Amino acid sequence: MSAAPLTFASADDGEELARAELYGLLARLWLAPPDAALKEQFDVAVTEAPEPGGHLEAPWQALVAALRATSLEAAAAEHEALFHGVGKPEVYAYGSHYLSGALNDKPLAVLRDDLQRLGLTRDVQRGETEDHVAYVFEVMRYLIAGDDAGVCNLEQQRRFFRAHVQSWVERLCDAVDAQPRASVWRAVAAFTRAFVQVEAQGFDMLEA
Repeated sequence: MSAAPLTFASADDGEELARAELYGLLARLWLAPPDAALKEQFDVAVTEAPEPGGHLEAPWQALVAALRATSLEAAAAEHEALFHGVGKPEVYAYGSHYLSGALNDKPLAVLRDDLQRLGLTRDVQRGETEDHVAYVFEVMRYLIAGDDAGVCNLEQQRRFFRAHVQSWVERLCDAVDAQPRASVWRAVAAFTRAFVQVEAQGFDMLEA
């Protein structure tokens, strides 16, 4: 059975679905190296965005190329070297590190308070704290695609994005970009940075 290709949602699917899909994909890529199924999807992924020449098209093409060029073993080794390793990792993927300079610090407590107000709790099966980039991206995906209109709406998205995504994620991308060993995740970081910039512009328009 061939893999279903990764695509951008069409206009008929709605812009909101496309946003949720991208947050979910980025959460998956930051959390762990690709498995065989995800690698297969990238091997057949489309490289054209719905709007040719748009802000996301070039970084998306670079991300697809990077995932196609790597192997599962090389990607796993890179992820381990950047985000885990022995002792201090080369790159921290936690918001508290970028917002306060320390892990498990006040920004994590603020995030937990906001998650509680949204009715969200941590999955105890996951080893990462809530300020991991993958976790905040998953929250954004939920706020976009969830069924509870009292929580899953543009205003809640805007507030959460401003406080817990825009405030630090581009600095994470810069940290990855500065690492000589980064290859696949340099492309992940570039696409993440471009996507966060597009999201920020969208929320700016809402506030104008």
